[in-house]
Amino acid sequence: MSYLLAAVGWQRRFSLGYSLAVVFLLLLMLAVIFPTWLTPYDPLSADPINAQLAPCAAHWLGTDQLGRDVLTRIIYGSRYSLLISLAAMTVAVSLGSLLGLLAGLFKGPLDELIGRAVDVVSAFPDLLLALMLIAFTGPGTINLIFALGVASVPRFTRVVRAQTFVVMSSGYVEQARTFGLKRHILVWRHVLPHAIAQVPILATLGLGTAIIGTAGLSFLGMGPQPPTAEWGLMLAEGRNYLRNAWWIGVWPGIAITLTVVAVNTLGRYWQATFEGKQP
Repeated sequence: MSYLLAAVGWQRRFSLGYSLAVVFLLLLMLAVIFPTWLTPYDPLSADPINAQLAPCAAHWLGTDQLGRDVLTRIIYGSRYSLLISLAAMTVAVSLGSLLGLLAGLFKGPLDELIGRAVDVVSAFPDLLLALMLIAFTGPGTINLIFALGVASVPRFTRVVRAQTFVVMSSGYVEQARTFGLKRHILVWRHVLPHAIAQVPILATLGLGTAIIGTAGLSFLGMGPQPPTAEWGLMLAEGRNYLRNAWWIGVWPGIAITLTVVAVNTLGRYWQATFEGKQP
């Protein structure tokens, strides 16, 4: 009986967390698409007279060292932080799925080559590898997207490769071959949909890591440059004012934390549903 009650309590907490995560992400999407609906201020307009104002009725989260509204910059900064992370995941999913599919379809030297390349990339932590790539290519938004995307490729390559092996050895694929179905039709119709079935879940879970990576590299000056409103860059600018104006750096950090928690909650829910567990 106690186990049943514990399971019911866990389910209610998970459902509540999932609902809150969805609501938060919907608000975040609204901030990305229609930021002017949420704030009347300009994220780049400086007002030195009102610099470092504490949170008040006019500026709910205060102002930064140049008098810019912190809430406005967080709202507009969601565009950069989320879109860079989404673009990086798109690169990782596209390249990783392609490599995994090729490795699974063409066994032998190509599979071995792709496997060794993935092992080399996996030998480095994602953030360290992205930092190394940016050190060669230089800072900037495009280079940041490319670096984060390449660093996340191995997880998708391995999953798609393993699933491709399973599908290619399944009975219905063997039967389709017997009936003379052309290889490209077989791959497109039967192999690909099943091989990438778990990719959306992995991409959702990886998005949280990409958001942290985007903020971390931007904090180090490897991403968008000032005066761009980006969460990691805002953290870097606010670290020197924590004693006198803590709100400049604290609120962007809270925005990053809540976003990552919401994305991971959504990903865990989808993962539990995909695995047939009761979410």
